[in-house]
Amino acid sequence: MALTITDECTNCDACVPVCPNEAISEGDIIYEIETVRCTECVGAEDEPQCILVCPVDCIIPDPDNKETKDELLAKYDKLHG
Repeated sequence: MALTITDECTNCDACVPVCPNEAISEGDIIYEIETVRCTECVGAEDEPQCILVCPVDCIIPDPDNKETKDELLAKYDKLHG
């Protein structure tokens, strides 16, 4: 599943440079994750880098987007292939 950013986001910008898929951008109020680009770092890292660097723990799995590890890897390969 892709990740999402909750309203607790402080717009600190820590997550943007660590995303291997350039899936995170500044939204109108808080940062947003583009679902079609988010692979939870599958294919690039062992765990989601944005979650590791977020100082307020506002990046969580998106309950509306259930994807398997294989689907995430296929998405990563398509983005970087």
